[in-house]
Amino acid sequence: MQHSIRRLAARAAVLSALLLAAGLPLATAMRAKAADDPVSAAAGADGRALAAALDTIRADNISADIHFIAADEMQGRDTPSEGLRITARYIRARLQRLGLEPGAADGYFHHYPLSKVALDDANTHLRVARADGQEGFELKLGSDFWYRSSYLMEDVTSAGKVVFAGGGTKDELDEIDVKDAWALVLDGGEAGRGARRAARAAGALGVILVPSADYDGRPYAESYGSGLDSLRQGRVTFPRKESTESNESSERSGRRRFFFPQLNLTRAAGLRLLGDAEPALGADLGLTVTDERRLLAGGGEIQMENVCGFWRGSDPELSKDVILLSAHYDHVGARDGKIWNGADDNGSGTTGLLQIAEALTRYGPMRRSVMLIWVSGEEKGLWGSRAWAQDPWLPEGARPVADLNIDMIGRNAPDELYITPTETHDKYNFIVALAQKLAPLEGFPRLEGADEYYGRSDQAEFEKLGIPVAFLFAGVHEDYHQPTDTPDKIDCDKLRRVARLVVRLLDALQGDTLGA
Repeated sequence: MQHSIRRLAARAAVLSALLLAAGLPLATAMRAKAADDPVSAAAGADGRALAAALDTIRADNISADIHFIAADEMQGRDTPSEGLRITARYIRARLQRLGLEPGAADGYFHHYPLSKVALDDANTHLRVARADGQEGFELKLGSDFWYRSSYLMEDVTSAGKVVFAGGGTKDELDEIDVKDAWALVLDGGEAGRGARRAARAAGALGVILVPSADYDGRPYAESYGSGLDSLRQGRVTFPRKESTESNESSERSGRRRFFFPQLNLTRAAGLRLLGDAEPALGADLGLTVTDERRLLAGGGEIQMENVCGFWRGSDPELSKDVILLSAHYDHVGARDGKIWNGADDNGSGTTGLLQIAEALTRYGPMRRSVMLIWVSGEEKGLWGSRAWAQDPWLPEGARPVADLNIDMIGRNAPDELYITPTETHDKYNFIVALAQKLAPLEGFPRLEGADEYYGRSDQAEFEKLGIPVAFLFAGVHEDYHQPTDTPDKIDCDKLRRVARLVVRLLDALQGDTLGA
């Protein structure tokens, strides 16, 4: 024993001499070593619990999960879709196996409704009236004209006179008065893009696009036919709240900001409006066009699911504080025979949250409670997080105190990680400060700022609960929202380290005062 002590002392002296020669104090080096060793870094029972939890998070487990969640068979996990339902049940099965409590009123699924809207062809019309008293006419949807997109949220009627706007350039529209009128534009092949923007800026009611005599672009039936098919088949939307505004005031202050109609007419249909000769720029064509779009009554309601697991805290008082951990498990689906697998967006966050759930079971109860929420509908407009924030469920007496959201955490350079809100953001908070302090322990020397993304993922909805929020992600890449976002490109070790960072954050948030 004496010999061992002397030998250790000699080694320490040698190490101290080497470090002093390098200008590095021995204590600093020992702290650096402790930072690499969770057991040394965190003494006592809590330290051992943290070490065990961190060791649970493994790259091979991450790979197994993400190859299932982002498999072709999930068909891109669109909201709604069968692939999304299967993914929800995969997550639920894991929570059940791990022993997390159900995190919703009637189980692991927090349900919320979506409305289904579809076009009512029979009551949808495009009518043309003549100011000279001659008989007007009606154009037929799907053969005479098409809408620009499949966007339709409510019954809409847009009526106004028609002004000839030439090629629809900004210079042309600056010369004429199209306020509250249809701007009829001759499309030579590129007009549709710029004319819509310019006409809207000029205060037009909408755009009527007509192929010019020398139009050599894609036929309108091909360009816009799929959007019409989508309208007829129906699409899901987040339910709109009933407005107390009159239709007129809603038209002025609400819908017109988001709905700007574009009618795409065949050449033959367009000539019925233009006549035999091309009018002068800015000419009033003496016509009133009424675009009347109607939805099918009783389109139906679809129930969607957020998956929620609750890890109850141990402290009689602090357990009433609930830290939310969130990630969206949906993506954008499949189309044209291609699957958008969404391995990074957000199979990575989905998988990371599963690993954190496992780590919590190894850690044991923390002083505060944790609610893990996998939300759907993020890609459609933060639907799942909005629904939860509007109708939150927590055990009686519990209250949300913070949210940490993870999204796209499995790509780019191994040491590259971003966070918002940063010090320059007015919502900067203790979660971010703590993450910045702990990140180097997991190989992220510096968390870069991502304040431009503050409102673009689910933390934006949870922030409406009046709690501090933070968002971790690893940045966009060339496969973002492409069919090439596949599981084989995920850096499972990086994802492992991000999940470990989140567990460290949870552990550090267990003091008597949150954030202290």
